[in-house]
Amino acid sequence: MNYLEIKRTLSLIQDPIDKLDMVMELGKNLVSVPDSAVCTEIVGCASFVQICRKDNRFYGVADSAMVRGIVAIMLAMVDGKSIEEIKNMDMAGEFSSLNLNFGSGRLNGIQSMINFFKNL
Repeated sequence: MNYLEIKRTLSLIQDPIDKLDMVMELGKNLVSVPDSAVCTEIVGCASFVQICRKDNRFYGVADSAMVRGIVAIMLAMVDGKSIEEIKNMDMAGEFSSLNLNFGSGRLNGIQSMINFFKNL
């Protein structure tokens, strides 16, 4: 599912719990990380998270179902974009527009992922 499809699907879900269930479902579709990818652990996340890169393609690993879903959303957001396009994106604003109910711990992790992409 691409980012616009994710955004559209989440906008149709009114119940906050159902939205979070959908986020966890998205995490089930993360593509396996190729052996030759370079991975970076995302410091600042409560869970273990790695964002991996091979050429101009990104992959993610996380040890929690919810965080895998968040990673899937982030990866969909940057998919197909150049490094310059990623750096110029308002990822925080875009993620906020999804209206997901996360606590401060998760929001810190999301900001850490955004910082990773902004510092490519």
